[in-house]
Amino acid sequence: MTACAIEAPADGDDAVADPASGALTITADGMYGARLAGTGEALFAERWTLGGPEPYAVPLPLGQPEEREAGVLPLSDGRVLIRRRVAERHTFSLLYPTGPGTGELPLGAVTAGELVLLPPCPDGARAYALEPGAASTGVWLVAGGAGGPELLARVPGHCSGGAWLDRAGRMLALDRRMPGGGPVKAVAVDLARGGEVTPLLQITESSDDRLLLADADSGLVLVRSDAPGRGDERLGWGVVGSLRPVRFPEALRLPDAVVTPFAVQPGQVLTPETCAVALRIDGAQGSWAGVWRPADRRMRQLAPPRGWLAGAGTWDREGVLQLPWADGEVACAVARAGCEETFGHGEEPVPVRHLAKESPTDSAQAERAGGEPSGAPRGPVLRRPVPLQQAPLAGRGARG
Repeated sequence: MTACAIEAPADGDDAVADPASGALTITADGMYGARLAGTGEALFAERWTLGGPEPYAVPLPLGQPEEREAGVLPLSDGRVLIRRRVAERHTFSLLYPTGPGTGELPLGAVTAGELVLLPPCPDGARAYALEPGAASTGVWLVAGGAGGPELLARVPGHCSGGAWLDRAGRMLALDRRMPGGGPVKAVAVDLARGGEVTPLLQITESSDDRLLLADADSGLVLVRSDAPGRGDERLGWGVVGSLRPVRFPEALRLPDAVVTPFAVQPGQVLTPETCAVALRIDGAQGSWAGVWRPADRRMRQLAPPRGWLAGAGTWDREGVLQLPWADGEVACAVARAGCEETFGHGEEPVPVRHLAKESPTDSAQAERAGGEPSGAPRGPVLRRPVPLQQAPLAGRGARG
């Protein structure tokens, strides 16, 4: 599986960005996605089915349009969680197709100044949210519990980001700044032990060390840190539980562009160095994709499909990268490229092929008539985090 993470801003502002606002968020098993769709102020939740032979989208409109700041998150049973905000009250509901319309199951509300959805839980059945504060941060279970929203833990310090470290949805990595200032450090929060906090990432004592992405199968993690001491933050990689230091390869550094990982190839349990990593590249010319493996010395840059929902995508176990896209003519599609393309030896960027076209409209109609689909989350595997400590940086060559 791939555990998604949302990066905290690198300029010192630790505000948390909702992963579901204005983008496609995909379940950990890659079966479903959800986003806010529509034009202008006429917005509605939209559920993408990605696990079948051909993708299709099901709109989930209600009696009035959704606010642009609403957050949506897909669950593995095909329902979509939606978070709405009115002043300091955040309400949660589950949306699902029913007959010709949309069903809604209210879950309750949380009163908080700020509340942000965390990335999809690996088990696909629960959803969590962060309530960041200056002195402490609350971790809420907002869907999948016995009743309404439940405060599971309160973590000292201001926390942002969010990445799942195991398949069970027990170990959560957060980027934390303690009250009174100081550097940002990634910590592991054990939700089964009342929010017990342990160090996860400390490269140097004074460096800002954020965890961007984690893969539970291999233990591979992607981090961003200013520890290399070159006047900016660098993208690096390490392995949870390994005694080897975090490395900052030159292949992950592009001039005048920001590189952010968004998906890791699953199933590489014993070989984290061979995991394919999908990257979003943001530059003056827009956003495009990149592909890299720790064992490689270079990054492959890809021309994404037109209408790519930038930063969204998944890998399958065979190493095929899947990028969802939509434009004015095609409402829902996925472009796919295999390892032989993304890791070829040509010097020019390899365009991602457009293999999937818009699905027939009767696919969505058939789902509405058939009710809610079922999902089968994978069994839990717990990986105990071990702090990653950087060896002295001076004189070490960066290898990709």
